[in-house]
Amino acid sequence: MNFLYEKVVRPVLFKMDSEHAHERGVAAMALLGRLTPVCRILERLSRLPAAAKPVEAFGLKFPNAVGLAAGFDKNARAWPAAAALGFGHVEIGTVTALGQPGNPKPRMFRYPAEEAVINRMGFNNEGCEAVAARLAKQPGVGKRRIPLGVNLGKSKVADLDQAVADYLTSFAKLADYADYLVLNVSSPNTPDLRKLQDEERLRELLGAITSANRERAALPGKVRVPVLLKIAPDLSFRQIDAVLTAIAEFGLDGIIATNTTLARPGYFASVNEAGGLSGVPVRKRSTEIVRYIALATGGTLPIIGVGGITDEASAGEKLDAGATLVQVYSGMIYRGPFFARDLAHGLSERQLSAVACG
Repeated sequence: MNFLYEKVVRPVLFKMDSEHAHERGVAAMALLGRLTPVCRILERLSRLPAAAKPVEAFGLKFPNAVGLAAGFDKNARAWPAAAALGFGHVEIGTVTALGQPGNPKPRMFRYPAEEAVINRMGFNNEGCEAVAARLAKQPGVGKRRIPLGVNLGKSKVADLDQAVADYLTSFAKLADYADYLVLNVSSPNTPDLRKLQDEERLRELLGAITSANRERAALPGKVRVPVLLKIAPDLSFRQIDAVLTAIAEFGLDGIIATNTTLARPGYFASVNEAGGLSGVPVRKRSTEIVRYIALATGGTLPIIGVGGITDEASAGEKLDAGATLVQVYSGMIYRGPFFARDLAHGLSERQLSAVACG
């Protein structure tokens, strides 16, 4: 199926504007999600060998280690079909408290020879109320085939002093619908957002969210929702140490490493497009950060590894470095809709082979 995509479908899509092709992909996946019998057939075809064990992290069970990263399904339109395509979890968003159009177009650019993407989308989404209303009509917590993460970001119009209140608004609207929540403080495309990774501001944000989470869990019929933090690949190891200290202090459940990069390595040194770079060029740096976090925390903090995963080797590299789960997005652009299924099967065979040899 991926061969058909790469030889027939992808050339057609790549003649379109990148964002237009993306919207076509979201619409197709949303349609698939409404075709329940087809989804069940595809799920059976995607099922891993019986000997393969689910992955357990932050109190949740994942049927496989491969997830769909935030950025693809910003408004919770397409995720119900994710399990049929072989994903073991899916993360929607980034969702902001207020709906916003994002940055001016064009704002997404492919680089096929480098298997990379630059985007400066700017958190375009319908806002937390609209997304919550859509999630309320879809399978809820405990009724899903795979865990659903909800990625939260700062509204562009909220300045840094309003950021905590902005995140709390989204938390209050969306926590009921999330198997886990992600605080995205690392996108390079919202002004000043990355300043929330600074120690003082980060501690303020984490303190407010974890407090709200405890208060919510104390209510009848509510439980604490796992909270993760998504960081940038452009942080120094010293900055990462400060982030990990804050994570430990406030008892966050995990970390996502990493978002897109502002660096312009190799070929991209001469590319004059603003935005975050993803795909193969960020692979090495994101793996370095996964490995550093795993060593710094003694392997006690669950890590979702993201960045430059295009095949079993690059996914296995993240897991070997200490990641518990991995996520893909740019890789799916180049490998097709069944990339996750093939990747999950490859990683499962790798796991079973390691057990047999061990």
